[in-house]
Amino acid sequence: MSEVPTLLPAAPGRDPRTFLEQTLQQWGGEQDLWVFGYGSLIWRPEFDFAERRDAKVHGWHRALKMWSRINRGTPERPGLVFAMLPGGSCQGAAFRIPARQGHETLHALWQREMPLATYDPRWLQCSTPEGPVRALAFTLSRHSPSYCGTLPPEQYQRIFAESAGIYGTTRDYALATYDGLQAMGIRDRALEQVLHWGKAWEDRQPPALQQARTGHQPRGR
Repeated sequence: MSEVPTLLPAAPGRDPRTFLEQTLQQWGGEQDLWVFGYGSLIWRPEFDFAERRDAKVHGWHRALKMWSRINRGTPERPGLVFAMLPGGSCQGAAFRIPARQGHETLHALWQREMPLATYDPRWLQCSTPEGPVRALAFTLSRHSPSYCGTLPPEQYQRIFAESAGIYGTTRDYALATYDGLQAMGIRDRALEQVLHWGKAWEDRQPPALQQARTGHQPRGR
């Protein structure tokens, strides 16, 4: 059984292992496991799956509004990653993992998504062209200290320019997610606005710095 690493102390009452045990119990292990991807899971799932479907969830929306102090930033210069917040709807991808692989996949997902138990794992009803499925999704409460709220354009620009963690920069993560959504025919206007702010900042930089920041290499969350 995989260990769930604790890279920084989790918040009181939010033990990653407790959330994992609850999720395993809720899944049950007898049926195939479904996981809903709305951010980096779309373009880098990092697990084997038997089926992938376009999917839509009602009652939740994708937002680049969760502080990241490990993967895309540091405690001193936190970055941002996507979360699902209450309200609206969200288009993404639903992945079916065979039941025999579900236990291993959930442990791997916890290492990637839940080292600090920041997200609230939820089973959400997803609409797909082949019919509804119940899938695991990683959501965030607006009461969480990791929820950044509404930031001014200048702060997004500063985060894009300065914040990087073990998986790279917030900027590259946002661009890779944008590309992944585009490939699925999904338009996210809020993400487009954030990227527009970042591009406006880059256009004001010296040519040498612009050239150094041209490409991006997608990595996991």
